[in-house]
Formats: sequence, C-alpha cells, structure tokens
Amino acid sequence: MMTTHFITAEVDLQQTAAQLHQAIEAELQKQGEPLRWAVTTIDVERQKAHVEAVVTWEFLAVTSV
Repeated sequence: MMTTHFITAEVDLQQTAAQLHQAIEAELQKQGEPLRWAVTTIDVERQKAHVEAVVTWEFLAVTSV
C-alpha cells in the first residue's frame, strides 16, 4: 500500500544550485520518495533553505488469514 504525505524540511545552503538540489533530495529521501518539492523560504542569516514536499511511503499491509 502506498500513502502520500506533506512534509517540511530544513537543508543547509550549498555552494551551487546542483549541490543544493542533491542535498534536498537526500534529506527528503529520509522521509519517503519525493513526488514534488519547493524551496519556500531562505534563511540567509542561518544559511538554511526551508522546503515543503509531497512524499510517498510504501508499506506492506498485514492481513490475517
């Protein structure tokens, strides 16, 4: 069975856009399979990007026989 979830994450800013993309994907993978995501705010002072995402979780449903 597969479910979708809305999540938020905070990622350290990186030197390049490609590195930031990789860092975001890696962080989101910890919480499921990312379907789509967006950087919603940048905290320049703390050097953080705030991300909102939709991820899927797949799990096996246990049924009794």
